[in-house]
Amino acid sequence: MNVRSLRFRMTAWYAGLLLCALLMFGVSVYLGLERYLNWTFQSMLVSECRTIGTELLAQLPAKRAGWLAAEVNEAYAPEVNGRFIRVYRDGTGIVYLSGTPKDGAFEPSEIPFPQGNQRDGVRRIHLKDGRQLLTQAMTFTTPDGSHFLVESGTPYQQIQIVLHGLLLTLAIYTPFIVSLAIAGGYWLMRRSLQPVDEITERAEGITSSNLSERLPTIRTGDELERLSTALNRMIGRLDDAFQHINRFSADASHELRTPLTILQLELEGIVHNYPLSESLENQIGSALEETHRMSRIVESLLTISRLDAGEVKLDRLPLDLSELITRTAGEMNVLAQEKSIALCTSVEAGISLDGDRTHLQQVIVNLIDNAIKYTQVGGTIHVSLYLEGGKIIVAVSDNGAGIPAQALPHVFERFYRADKARSRASGGAGLGLSIVKAICTAHSAGIYVTSEEGLGSRFRVEFPTISASHTANCAS
Repeated sequence: MNVRSLRFRMTAWYAGLLLCALLMFGVSVYLGLERYLNWTFQSMLVSECRTIGTELLAQLPAKRAGWLAAEVNEAYAPEVNGRFIRVYRDGTGIVYLSGTPKDGAFEPSEIPFPQGNQRDGVRRIHLKDGRQLLTQAMTFTTPDGSHFLVESGTPYQQIQIVLHGLLLTLAIYTPFIVSLAIAGGYWLMRRSLQPVDEITERAEGITSSNLSERLPTIRTGDELERLSTALNRMIGRLDDAFQHINRFSADASHELRTPLTILQLELEGIVHNYPLSESLENQIGSALEETHRMSRIVESLLTISRLDAGEVKLDRLPLDLSELITRTAGEMNVLAQEKSIALCTSVEAGISLDGDRTHLQQVIVNLIDNAIKYTQVGGTIHVSLYLEGGKIIVAVSDNGAGIPAQALPHVFERFYRADKARSRASGGAGLGLSIVKAICTAHSAGIYVTSEEGLGSRFRVEFPTISASHTANCAS
């Protein structure tokens, strides 16, 4: 999972907000419930104290001994219910004290008396075993002028049990809800952004050779629809611009062919038909060389423009690629021998495909010629043909100067030369590999290059399928 993706970040943000909201809700519910339970228990204790103080104590002088204890035990059963009740009369002492609860939660006789303003208020008493007792104290004066202090209490554990139950519920369900929200949010984001993935995938496949294709338009009426529409309009403008460039290149090349041919013929006529001084003959010879070079550039530009525009009709016929590579490498061996370069071939026999023989031969010639130009005297060039992974592979490798890493992404661009000085000296214009790329694209083939400066380069052409046996040859 890509943690930097928009899908992950939005899901994480949504989950974080939900978690914060649940935590705030849980804290609010906990504090609210605690306050409510405290208020409820306190109200209950106040009610008990008032009942004892106003109804029972008023009748106490007229009743026999033990009457108050019987009434309190019958009404509240403090030992059974785990309650604490104590009635104290000023000047006399304790009139009533509840017994020890059945669960032994506290010992009533050990509960300290309230002091000062605690005689009319609520307090929380901490017991020896760590438990707490919530008590309410109230003072009363009976008609006969006696002053009483009535206390009623209940273990705070009852409130804590409810609060702990709430915490347990929140601890169990909060992670579950957040996990469910994360899964649902991620699924929703994935579904919402699926059109973006489709647009990205289609956009990756659009190159200068298929600018007529368009991205899928998302009919949702939202930002994604506007984005896909805007991208399609941009691709349309790029398509128009490329067509204008190709037309200009083709038209310019076509218009330059005739004057260059005339200029070349005129210069050759001067050299052959008129006596010239040595210096003038050298100057005209230099002009002829530049004219020839210019003619090659014009022809190359015209070829590339026609290939890009789809104006070149390829004669796709069954072709013995093994024979073509063997024959072409043999012809190019003459150039290799001039630099004492060993041109080795490793060709699997019987490999064939449907293709244009002339243009595929130009691919092989350009790749071998490029290797010869950039391989030092005494070097080695390997040309191989084989099947791999259901594809036909043509590879040309050398142990020459290699290509700088920063130049590798640009080697198939028009007029690009990694070493401009050497390319100029060797007559290169930076169009040979561009032509190779255009021809490969027209044959639905891919071309790739790997290189390490100082160790050599390897160009690899991948054609879709066919068959084999093996022959090898190395000439030097």
